[in-house]
Amino acid sequence: MGYSRAGFTEIVGVDIKSQPHYPFQFVRMDALEFCASFSAGFDLIHASPPCEAWSQLTPRARRAAHPALIAVTRTLLRRCNRPFVIENVPSAKRELRHPFMLCGSMFGLPLRRHRFFEVSWPLQSLIQNCQHGRSPVLVSGTHRRTYERRYEYSLADCRRATDIDWMTRQELDKAIPPVYTEHIGRQWLSQREDRPASVTEDAS
Repeated sequence: MGYSRAGFTEIVGVDIKSQPHYPFQFVRMDALEFCASFSAGFDLIHASPPCEAWSQLTPRARRAAHPALIAVTRTLLRRCNRPFVIENVPSAKRELRHPFMLCGSMFGLPLRRHRFFEVSWPLQSLIQNCQHGRSPVLVSGTHRRTYERRYEYSLADCRRATDIDWMTRQELDKAIPPVYTEHIGRQWLSQREDRPASVTEDAS
């Protein structure tokens, strides 16, 4: 949705699992295989490799059981020779090249959701630091906890905090607010002469 708001006119989501609430064209397929076969038809590729291998919500003893695909994804994307974005959780920061962080509070959302991004082109500008002046809505596997009290946020609370009104509670746990990719997409579009553009992204 963020890329759509930025001005991209054709968006295709790809995931190995069905995503019935994805709001754009969807292809059920291994995302790496899709990129290897069809990347030439897109202007930009956004990849969100599975985060469980790095996530703090995954018990440390079980992290090795999950695929660590950031390096594999980067190798494939470079071979595709298309501009790309790789996104993941803070614990995966060391796996990314020159990453930068975005947080919901940077955009006025009542949300503390840090995500790190690697992009294959030079960004012209970033935005201000986090604004953590108030207790955030937590949208994750720890959504029943706040920093001051125990409270279970409703689906409506989480949808307002992320600016996403089409996902289930479980889908929101893994989602990033559209404003993150809108910010990145606008910067990329501002650096190219021919518009509009198409993007393929990991739809999970």
